[in-house]
Amino acid sequence: MSTSSTAPSPDLATLMRIRSLELRARLVMEGFSKGLHRSLQHGFSAEFSEYRQYVTGDDPRFIDWKVMARSDRCYVKKFEEETNLRCQLLLDVSASMAYGSRGYTKLDYTATLAATLALFLREQGDAAGVTLFDEKVQEHLPAQGRAGQWHALLLHLQKAHTSARGTGTRFPLRALGEMIRRRALLVMLSDFLTPLDDLERELGLLTAMQHDVVIFQVMDPAELEFPFDESAAFADSESGRKVLLEPAMVRKNYLARLQAHLDRLRKLCERHGVEYRLIRTDRPLEEDLFDFLSARRNLTARHRASPRHAA
Repeated sequence: MSTSSTAPSPDLATLMRIRSLELRARLVMEGFSKGLHRSLQHGFSAEFSEYRQYVTGDDPRFIDWKVMARSDRCYVKKFEEETNLRCQLLLDVSASMAYGSRGYTKLDYTATLAATLALFLREQGDAAGVTLFDEKVQEHLPAQGRAGQWHALLLHLQKAHTSARGTGTRFPLRALGEMIRRRALLVMLSDFLTPLDDLERELGLLTAMQHDVVIFQVMDPAELEFPFDESAAFADSESGRKVLLEPAMVRKNYLARLQAHLDRLRKLCERHGVEYRLIRTDRPLEEDLFDFLSARRNLTARHRASPRHAA
């Protein structure tokens, strides 16, 4: 948790009642950017790219003294985030993303998270795009750094509505791999309430293509805790099938099966070098983003300190 490092945004219920997605993103951005250390703003991508000649204003920490000793010229290390970081945000718009026990849906929360991350990338001069998917790709805006890209991305997010279909990963990810040939950061936002065999196979292909993949599994607290007490008809949001249940009789089995699913997703991410984050929709967005970006900063620091980045 990073509550001490972020400034509070409006409470989530108030934030989600704001109709303008742009305003919601700006408020969240304001909340977490106050806690950002300057170095964090230069730590999103971890890969060392090349050297360039030192110019006034460059951070002297990145001067390569070994190169200077050999050539008598002053160079600084240049990292990928300084050039062409491309980030494609993948949003699940399947039927289950319409669920929400707090007055807003998982899709509302996810769209705000994606819009804020895209705003952060734009502030860094990086390129962002968005792909909406369920069992197939519904909308695709490629990552670009052109003027107006963020507002185009906002339009895609603002008009995103959940479909009547379930979450599928095989065809959307296969299509994405064919559309994005250059190395990119792929951020997937979904509840991942779907069979995981197809997901594992496609993640393996994407990481083999050298894409940097991050998974945000977005879950409503009621899905994680099953706090229901009274008998009721529970409906599968993707199949529509309803079943009359006595919560006390099924809670233990439900929670055990859910935990097994979460554990399997986490482990398959580990096997493929994919960063995994479980996101609760009752947690302030600025905390999730701050933690994510802080972890990226630490990853960058480790890469910069690794022997292969030495001159």
